[in-house]
Amino acid sequence: MNIALLLEMAADGAGERIALGPRSGGTSYRELLRLARNSGKWLASQPGPRAGLLDGNSAAVPLLLFGSALAGKAFVPVSYRLAADQLHAVLERLGQGVLVTAPDAALPVPLPEGLTVTAREKFLGEVRDGASDSPTGIPAPDDIAALLFTSGTTGAPKAAVLRHRQLAAYIIGTVEFLSAEPGDAALISVPPYHIAGISGILSSVYAGRRIVQLDAFEARAWVRLVSEESVTHAMVVPTMLSRILDVLLADGERLPSLRHLSYGGGRMPSKTIETALRLLPHVDFVNAYGLTETSSTIAVLDPDDHRRFAAGDAASCRRLNSVGRPLPSVQIEIRGPGGNAVGPGVSGEVFVRGEQVAGEYLDGGRLTDGWFATRDAGYLDADGYLFLDGRLDDIIVRGGENLSPGEIEDVLAEHPAVCEAAVVGLPDPEWGEQVVAVVVLAAGAAVDAVVLQRWVRERLRSSRTPSRVEFVPSLPYTETGKLLRRQVRDHIRDRLDAIIRPAGPRGAGRRQRRPAGTLSGCLVDGAVGEQCGHGPSVRGGCVGAGGYGCVDEAGSTWSECCARAMRCARRSRSLAPMARRRRAPAPRSGAATGRRQPAPGRACDVQAAVRGPRTAQPLGP
Repeated sequence: MNIALLLEMAADGAGERIALGPRSGGTSYRELLRLARNSGKWLASQPGPRAGLLDGNSAAVPLLLFGSALAGKAFVPVSYRLAADQLHAVLERLGQGVLVTAPDAALPVPLPEGLTVTAREKFLGEVRDGASDSPTGIPAPDDIAALLFTSGTTGAPKAAVLRHRQLAAYIIGTVEFLSAEPGDAALISVPPYHIAGISGILSSVYAGRRIVQLDAFEARAWVRLVSEESVTHAMVVPTMLSRILDVLLADGERLPSLRHLSYGGGRMPSKTIETALRLLPHVDFVNAYGLTETSSTIAVLDPDDHRRFAAGDAASCRRLNSVGRPLPSVQIEIRGPGGNAVGPGVSGEVFVRGEQVAGEYLDGGRLTDGWFATRDAGYLDADGYLFLDGRLDDIIVRGGENLSPGEIEDVLAEHPAVCEAAVVGLPDPEWGEQVVAVVVLAAGAAVDAVVLQRWVRERLRSSRTPSRVEFVPSLPYTETGKLLRRQVRDHIRDRLDAIIRPAGPRGAGRRQRRPAGTLSGCLVDGAVGEQCGHGPSVRGGCVGAGGYGCVDEAGSTWSECCARAMRCARRSRSLAPMARRRRAPAPRSGAATGRRQPAPGRACDVQAAVRGPRTAQPLGP
């Protein structure tokens, strides 16, 4: 089986249906097959084993995807948002072949030897003017269909190898052939270098659904195109949905044609999906979890789960934070540190296997026993629902306890003054790591760090309470909506180093005043001190009457400073009244597993609040 056969089957079974473009004047499936064959012939005449694309969504995407298959070449879509040095590295790895680019694109880097650049319109002209629609080559199931570069949120991007049999297995296992109604239309607005962009084309073609493309996502343009083209199906990432909801709320639009909206590619904030369910009750929502290396989706939270949540079902309130249950065609297993499978409710690394799972990279690394280690942390509950804790590299290990950043972020995002939050772990000399929250406030909102700490402490265990809260104007994301947690961590580490670093020769031998409203991260009996740096009356503080932070004359590192802060806090506790030092522990069910419980008094209903629009701008000062 190969992906070119999917288009051939659709053309044979529904040749006159519109496959691509507007309802009036679009390209039929029969014509799309003819153009794909011409594309294959043209690509076969070009040197090199790969066909690259450096462009947004356009007709060139499906023609290159299917044309590459028919030419026996690998389709390699490249991100047009890469910095010059990253783009140069990716093009070097692309090697010999042809690269189709956006109109008037000026590449900021020198081309590697053997790579030929062709503008999109020239490529489309060559395809349209092809004289014959006779079949070209037939790709083998084990041939490489696509090379997709991973997002690189936890390291350098890797080229994931996806073979024809894997992509075809995913489509055939999840889509019913020609199941779309004649009037159905799918809007593809995620970039072509995202696995959802590839799978969106393949699944629409196999279902016989018309494909509508948005060159680059912009929320108002997305809403307008859904309305104008009567789009019935779409896929978005969390940041896209948040911005779409802003437009819907502002304009009063409710997208009556839309019937199915899937989302994935990152953690979906509870407030965002709850608002979407309230605004769009006629839409079937699906949370799709997958990876580039698994040919797209491996688990889904289906429309019934979303509807049960909207109806107030208690179990569905908790499950809305999951990514659903595994597809019938794959197996998912959670393994502990020793590599053995663990039972329900126990966190570990998510492993998956199935015919669609590739787990292969261009520079090495293949499956050996059929199982792919996703590097995602999570657990399966007793009913088989998969809950993700984040990337393994992002898990915070504090005092031997594994803490999920996402769990803390969700609680922070529930506060009405918080627009979005990121939680990271930073080194701590006593606990190994400490929890640090980075918060973007909602427009016009103001809140003290102490209030947010108390908010988390009242809803989660004290060990999950941030020891430090930093406020920034924006958080960094990839263009597909994934939080760049490494950038957040590096930014906060640099900021803390700047706070404790001596001011220079004139500042030698003097302690430095900590800005008001900041926290030092001092801990008391495993609970977080209220504040440090505001004065002698603060619980757990290690400051003098002058209100200075715990920075010594030598300008010690922040971790060393915190070690002294903790010793100072312990000494201060012996002088404080018992009632001030200890609070009655809040009752918490599920303490054995450390799982998050619903906030006290919080109804399981649809909230009206919407997170403000995210930006991909750098962190603020």
